[in-house]
Amino acid sequence: MDLNLCFKCTDIFIRAYKSQEMLHRFTLLILIVLFSGLSLKAQLQENNKLNILAINITYASQWPAVDMKDRFGNNLEIGLGLDYITKEKNYIFGITGNFHFGNKVNENTLESIENDDGNIVGVDQAAAIVSLKQRGLYAGLHIGKIFQISGSNARSGLRVTIGAGLLQHKIRLQDDLQTVNLLKGDYRKGFDRLSNGLAFHQFIGYELFSNNRLLNFLIGVECYEAFTKSRRSYDYGSMSVDTKERFDILFGVKAGWILPLYLNFDPDEIYY
Repeated sequence: MDLNLCFKCTDIFIRAYKSQEMLHRFTLLILIVLFSGLSLKAQLQENNKLNILAINITYASQWPAVDMKDRFGNNLEIGLGLDYITKEKNYIFGITGNFHFGNKVNENTLESIENDDGNIVGVDQAAAIVSLKQRGLYAGLHIGKIFQISGSNARSGLRVTIGAGLLQHKIRLQDDLQTVNLLKGDYRKGFDRLSNGLAFHQFIGYELFSNNRLLNFLIGVECYEAFTKSRRSYDYGSMSVDTKERFDILFGVKAGWILPLYLNFDPDEIYY
């Protein structure tokens, strides 16, 4: 009986020691996680004071005005941009490229090859299925600044940019059955009304760079004003040379996701 009691006491002591050892290890793990979190938070806040190279992926819905409204309806835009944002005053220096597309075309460029019924007869002597769509692009440079709003971090706030570049648009002629010879090769250029010219762009909205770098976005409104003209030598739709000087305007609402790269003085140190 005494020997069994000794064994039981020994077993109880070993279990208590192991439990206490596990408690110490668990406490040590909590302290490591806590201090690592504080260190990471401090590092992230410190990184948020560096220069930023920001990759912007954007999406916008746009409404045309003036001459643009006569040719096209509402359209959508997807874009890719690159910003360099200074750590001192949050100045922005950037480049952007956007693609415009839509399904509403207000001008019928194919009227000259339609029959009395409004159809285009293909090589198979059947009515061709042809649809008109909007296609366009903008490429340009911009400058601006992020104005800190009270309560936000130093890298977030009101984003204001102005820029200039090239705006281009045309009518896409989609011949689903490929039965209209006049819409193939160089002939189709006489119907697409390709136009481009100098454009100015403005954006105002909110931009956020979170301290934890997990949530980074921009949202706001934009406007394009472009001085364009036809780049085709002859317009088959009107059977004339298009010499009109156009003034195209686009208004839009834009949102985008941002991938920031935080740059230190040492070019080898880049924080994602």
